[in-house]
Amino acid sequence: MSSSEHTIERNPGMELDLAWVNSVQCNKAAIIRRAQTLEARRTVKKQHQIAWLLRAITNIDLTTLAGDDTEGNVRRLCAKAKQPLRPDIVKELGIEELNITTGAVCVYPSRVKDAVAALKGTNIPVASVATGFPAGQTALETRLQEIRSAVKDGASEIDIVIARELVIQGKWAELYAEVKLMREACGDAHLKAILATGELPSYRDIYKASLVCMMAGSDFIKTSTGKEKLNATLPVGLTMVRAIRAYYEKTGYKVGFKPAGGIASAKSALPWLSLMLEELGEEWTHNNLFRIGASSLLGDIERQVEHGITGKYAGKDYFAIQ
Repeated sequence: MSSSEHTIERNPGMELDLAWVNSVQCNKAAIIRRAQTLEARRTVKKQHQIAWLLRAITNIDLTTLAGDDTEGNVRRLCAKAKQPLRPDIVKELGIEELNITTGAVCVYPSRVKDAVAALKGTNIPVASVATGFPAGQTALETRLQEIRSAVKDGASEIDIVIARELVIQGKWAELYAEVKLMREACGDAHLKAILATGELPSYRDIYKASLVCMMAGSDFIKTSTGKEKLNATLPVGLTMVRAIRAYYEKTGYKVGFKPAGGIASAKSALPWLSLMLEELGEEWTHNNLFRIGASSLLGDIERQVEHGITGKYAGKDYFAIQ
């Protein structure tokens, strides 16, 4: 159950359509009401919940983006990505043949080589943040070189940060040009464009930025760096997936979605899967089109899965990643 099992035609982008961008309107009240239906709904139970949680594991970009990252902690993270559930849980569920792994491992550019080495022999991709993450406040050529360096070291996915001031100032042509250059610098590596939505003025701006990034060739659009004061929220997610749907209806190309930041519990992850299923369809619940950026989520999912088997909760410190 890895990202290579479901392949789609890559989004090539399109010419910047400013008429489309400028025509965007968003109904804030309606967006919030729709998002609340996902938050308020009773979650799935028992075997169905376990199945959803197993799918959620395969959607995780297991992430470490700390100032004290070392080769050792990256190696341990990769070991968990390869075996996200304890062997006894896997055996009890009878899912050995599924070979469940996380969707990817996400690290800083300086740790890409460590992750590539630790994941050798698997098909788990290494994702690297780049372009002056998280602020993006460095020279364009420096940001592009950081992408090239991460790709050279073996990253097959690049999570770029956009220049938020271009959105705030409505400079859509400049944003399009920058993201297009970043897509070119990625080469065969897939590009995930982080909007840092908590730093953007409105839902309308979030929708417009989503469109522009997809027009420039983004393979995924992503909510947040995880470093903002306000990270992934369901209203923001709804706004972005509606843009993905509109782009698909217009171009025929499928773009992925990645919420990140603050999704730390199994309970908080399930509404995101519901969002993808209901707004975009079952295909968008697989990890070639849906990822969750998280570091501690996996530990809680493993805990909930064990509870589904035994009916008892183990202490949080019983699991490897929290």
